[in-house]
Amino acid sequence: MSEQPKPSGTVVVVRDRAGLEVLLLQRAAREGRPGPWVFPGGKVDTSDRRPGASAESDARRAAVREAHEEAALSLEEAALVPISRWITPSISPRRFDTWFYLCAVDGDHGVRVDGLEIGDHRWLAPRDAIAAHQSDRIQLAPPTFVTIAWLSEFQRSEQALSTWAPRPIPLFEPRVLRCDEGACMLYLGDAGYELRDTRIPGARHRLWARPGAWRYELRLA
Repeated sequence: MSEQPKPSGTVVVVRDRAGLEVLLLQRAAREGRPGPWVFPGGKVDTSDRRPGASAESDARRAAVREAHEEAALSLEEAALVPISRWITPSISPRRFDTWFYLCAVDGDHGVRVDGLEIGDHRWLAPRDAIAAHQSDRIQLAPPTFVTIAWLSEFQRSEQALSTWAPRPIPLFEPRVLRCDEGACMLYLGDAGYELRDTRIPGARHRLWARPGAWRYELRLA
C-alpha cells in the first residue's frame, strides 16, 4: 500500500524584465548527479498549521515559509494566487499533495540561496527554461514543466495573474504510461484518462515525456 500524500506548498515567483521571467532554484546534487530545478516550496510543517484552518491555508503558509528559507524571499500570503494542485501518483515511493501558487515580485527581490539545500538560482524566460530542459542543461519535473509551459503564453506577470485568479483550480492526479522510449502522463480531462489509453480519440490533457522532446498537450472539448 502506498503512503498517504504529504501536504505541501509551492510558489511560482515571476517578475517582469524584457518579458516575463520565472525563478528557478537548483536543489543540491545527489550521488554525483546535478540536482533538479524547482520552484521554492516544501512540506507543510507543524508551524504552518492553524486550528480549524483549511489544508490550502496550511499549504499557503508553507509556501511562504519555504520561499524565505530557500531563497530569502519575503512574500505576503495574500499575494499568492492558487493556480493548481498536484497529487503524486500512487506508484511513487514518496507522495505529495501540493498546492501551486503564483506570485509576482519587483526586481531581483534579493534572492539568496544557502549553497547547501539549494545550490543555485536563475531567472529565466519560460521558453528559455523549456529549451534548457529539452537540451538537458537543466532538469525539470513534470509539474514544473507543465507550469512553465502555461507561463510561456504570457508576456507580463499581470497577464498571468489576471488570467489565473478567476479560474477554477485544476487538480492533477497523473496516470503514467510507458511509451515510445519515454512516458506519457495523462491528466484529468484527457479522453484516455479513465482507461489509461493514449489512443482514445477526443480531448487531450497530457504530457509526453520523451528524451529531449517533452510536450504538454491541452485540447479540451
